[in-house]
This record gives sequence, C-alpha cells and structure tokens, in this order.
Amino acid sequence: MTMITDLDLGSSIRVAAIRELDPLAADRACFLLREQNARADVPAMAAELRRLVPRLDTAEGFDPQQSVAAMRDLGMFLGSIKRHGPEPLELVPEVLPVLRILGHRTDMVPRDVVHHYCTWNPTGGRQRMYLGDVQEAYLQESVRMVFPHLREGLELCAILSRTEVHDPKFALLTQALTDHVETMVTSISMVVANVTPEFFARELRAYFDEITVGGEVLLGPAAAQVPLWLIDQAIWASDLSEPSHEEFVRDSVPYSLPRWRELYEDWTRVPSVVSRLVEAYGDDPAEAERRMPDLRDGAEALARLLRVIVVFRGRHLGIARKAYDADLRLFPVGSGGASVDLLKQIIDLTRATARLTGARQGHQPPAGRAPKAGAARAQGRTA
Repeated sequence: MTMITDLDLGSSIRVAAIRELDPLAADRACFLLREQNARADVPAMAAELRRLVPRLDTAEGFDPQQSVAAMRDLGMFLGSIKRHGPEPLELVPEVLPVLRILGHRTDMVPRDVVHHYCTWNPTGGRQRMYLGDVQEAYLQESVRMVFPHLREGLELCAILSRTEVHDPKFALLTQALTDHVETMVTSISMVVANVTPEFFARELRAYFDEITVGGEVLLGPAAAQVPLWLIDQAIWASDLSEPSHEEFVRDSVPYSLPRWRELYEDWTRVPSVVSRLVEAYGDDPAEAERRMPDLRDGAEALARLLRVIVVFRGRHLGIARKAYDADLRLFPVGSGGASVDLLKQIIDLTRATARLTGARQGHQPPAGRAPKAGAARAQGRTA
C-alpha cells in the first residue's frame, strides 16, 4: 500500500490527479450543496453527509490521493453544516473514525484545510463551492495560482538555508525565490479587483469556522494556511520574530503538508538568512565586501525579496482591515486565528527586517528594530 512518505501530494502531477478523483461519488452532492446552503437546509446536508461517509474498510483501502479527495468532499459538508449553527460531528458522529483514517493516511489533520478547498479542488463544472458565486471562485483561484510557486519557493529556501551568503549562487537563488513570491502580489491584486470585503465578511467567512473533531478544535480552511509564513521562517523569522508571531506560526504548522512541517522544524533550529547576512557584514561592511565581493549582490537580492513580501502583506492588511471592520464583520479574527493587529505586527516586523538588510547595503547603522537579540540567539545555534 502506498504511504504518504512515498509521494509528494503537492507536486503538479499529484495535484492534477487528485482533482480528477471522486472516491465518494460526491460530484452531484457537492453541486447540490450550493442550493442547500442557500436554503440553510441543515437536515438535507446532514443526510447527504451521512450518505457520503464510506465504510471504514473502504476508507482504510484508499491511497493517499483518494484520501485527500475524500477529505475534500466531506469537508465541504462539515463547513456548511457548521456555518448554519450545529457542530457537524454531533449530527453525523459516524464521520469521526473516517476523518481520523483519512488524516492518518495523508499525515495531515483530520479535517479539510485550504489546500483541499482550493488546490486539490476540481475546476470547471466539478468545482466544489459553498455558494457558487464568482467571487468565491476568484478566491479559490488565488490560492491555486500561488500554490506551485510557493512550493518551489520553499524548496529554494531549503537550498538558501545551506548556501553561504557570500556564495555567487546566493543572489541568483534569492532572485529566483523573489520571482516565485511575486505571484502572491499578482494573486492578491486579483482578489482586490474581484472580491468585495462585504462578500467575504458577510457571505463566505462563516463557512471557514472551526469545528470540533473528537474533542479537538480544528480551524477551517484559511489563507493563513498558505505558507508565506514558512518562507518568512527561513528568511528572517526563525530568530528575528516576536512571541505573538511565533505563536501564530506554531498554530499554523499542523495544517501544513508533511514536507512543510519538516522544513519548519529544520529552520527553527538554525539562524535565519538575514541573521547570517548581518553576521557576515560584521562591524566593517566595506571590509566585508572587499573580502567577499559577491556579498553585496546577495544583500541587494535579499532586500528586493523583502520588499516584495512587504508589498503583498500591505495589500493583504488592507483587505483584512476592510473585511474585519467592526461595522462589517461577523467574526473578530480570521479563519486562521490571526487578528488585524497581528497582521499589522507581522508587516512591521518584515519592514524592520528589510531596513536591517538595506542598512548593510548602505554601510549605515541599522535603522529601527535592532537585530542584536535575534543575532545573539542565532549565533548560539548550529547550522
């Protein structure tokens, strides 16, 4: 039997294969779910969910790809029922052992996450949607379009974390990473142009609420589960973060793919890329660049990357402020658990880190937040 360790569920081949799968024969049920949500017909949703729940021996026989597709479709009903009030597992308790089996088969949490709802979701006539509104489709597409770039970007981060900052390859790798991250700016610009804050706050957000699975409260699909925070972890956050941000990241880790959880553990134990750059420059930047001629190119490439991340975070913060305005919101925080205040803190941290990198380029003392605490922690770790 194929196990999760034997394949990468984030690869383009696996993603395409999962989108084609319908192991629960749920195509029609998922399409009719839109009408049931419009009517708030919880009894119909519960009855359909009960019908879709496979036998335990059938679920045990699913390979990881089938397990992902099954979790995707069960998750649409879990989120829909919770949106209208009840805890779904109280209405359909027989789904609990199946969720646990599917989570085990994929080495993921026993409910659906943003990748089920977006990345592994079919397109076209088979697309699973809560409402069927074109604005919902744009939100799903915004995650689809960035997923392969983030996946490639994370693998570049893995190489960067092992590459000396004065190596000529460092600047090239960082620029390639920036090219991938720039797709997030394109993606969020598409959301700004096509999705109103009112639609997200009043119509869609409630479908991403947390549910209780076997006594454990699990978050629903959330933008926070798209792992830009993991790129942050490699580039600056492993040793230049703040406690509230660190807690948010730790809470997001369980909703990641297995490979990404491994990367988080690896990067948490080593100095960030920015801290290594600061250390390489030392107290005499001009002398450091004389000894290491490629150091400046690396610093400039890193500064460009951080500027792109700041642009994305700034636009994301703007959307969040509108969607979670007190006069509009139905929920005080995002479905990933982050408040607008935390988003503001994250962008401030990213800007401070960008200034830190820019200061080294300009041979000036760092402006704003000093790196000494993070740098000291970094120097005490082993690479």
